Amino acid sequence: MAPSLDGPRLAPKGHAKQLVVFLHGYGADGNDLIAIGEQWRDFLPGTAFAAPHAPQPCAQAPVGRQWFPLSLRDESELWPGVNGAQPGLDQFLDAELARYGLGDDRLALVGFSQGTMLALHVGLRRKRAPAAILGYSGLLAGPEHLASAQAKDAKDERSPILLAHGDQDDVIPVEAMFIAAEQLAEADIPVQWHLAPGLGHGIDGSGLLHGGLFLAKSFGLKLELPPGPIPR
Repeated sequence: MAPSLDGPRLAPKGHAKQLVVFLHGYGADGNDLIAIGEQWRDFLPGTAFAAPHAPQPCAQAPVGRQWFPLSLRDESELWPGVNGAQPGLDQFLDAELARYGLGDDRLALVGFSQGTMLALHVGLRRKRAPAAILGYSGLLAGPEHLASAQAKDAKDERSPILLAHGDQDDVIPVEAMFIAAEQLAEADIPVQWHLAPGLGHGIDGSGLLHGGLFLAKSFGLKLELPPGPIPR
């Protein structure tokens, strides 16, 4: 049986019109990303946000969690890892969508690092394609298995994807983003990318701005910049 997931949530004002689920990185937990929902409220009115904690304690960060082990730090762990984590996440997503009476066409997955690996893997293999997949500072696990990534929406279209990465990332080099973008494009999966100059392994203001606008557009919402200076 897949482990039951839970984590922090941000409820919308009134009825939820769409759902954004954050998938945190290795050694963190759902609290690491949920605050982004507050920053995106202007872009995404009527959105429910959820950030489940990964199911396993992190071997290298005892107070954190992991979606799957990364003890060897090599690619051999990635494909079995994302496959092992998929049933629990699918179960969580189904329950959250049912909670708000929404379908996958009103769902977006947002991952960071290891969470990006899982967002890409699961999002591309749902029974119905989500509205969007947004991945920060991650990579594509098992590109040789992209033939199994067949999720499409009611219009027979795939999920749009935005990948964002810092060009100074010393954990997952920025080359991983360009390689993933090329591999996805070769599989006829639409993908955009955003490069953040000077950024290491993290998310900066420009990434949040591009990500929020990307999700709003993917949900078919009117795009409006919030008041104040544009983040850089």
